[in-house]
Amino acid sequence: MFRERRQERREERREERRGDDMVQYQMRQKIVSIGDDFWIEDSAGRRAYKVDGKALRVRDTLLLEDANGTELFKIQARVVRVRDTMEIEAADGRKVATVKKAMITPLRERWSVDVEDGPGYEVQGNIVDHEYTVESEGRTIAEVSKRWFRIADTYGVEVAQGVEPALVLAVTVVLDAMAHPDR
Repeated sequence: MFRERRQERREERREERRGDDMVQYQMRQKIVSIGDDFWIEDSAGRRAYKVDGKALRVRDTLLLEDANGTELFKIQARVVRVRDTMEIEAADGRKVATVKKAMITPLRERWSVDVEDGPGYEVQGNIVDHEYTVESEGRTIAEVSKRWFRIADTYGVEVAQGVEPALVLAVTVVLDAMAHPDR
């Protein structure tokens, strides 16, 4: 009953935002790939970004690269932390954002993203099942959902116009890595 109401509210919000020209990305993780590499495609099916999982490193490290192989962000787990935390760094090593698990409730998870040069993000929903929203300053800036695709291990990310898609996608990758640590 609660799930149906939540789903209806999400659909209503999605319909309202449709006029805002959301940019869609499709994330399809390759399950049998060395180092957990996978491509993020745009709505036209073109490869837009690559997530390169660096194998044989002391800390879990993922690189987000553009389609030409230029490193945009480096994602690393913090070694000594009480709560789950991962950092996103720019290619020059400057910290861009920190993603932290904020709170777990019976109905949904909450995560916070501290962005160094701008307003932070609040993430809430079902991270494990890829059904959640990303908000900044009370405005939904991205929505993540599996329901748009019938392909296994594929989910969509809609990013609002004017929002840096690479950073939102890096946050999505971090949440996926933290929610599925056995991958």
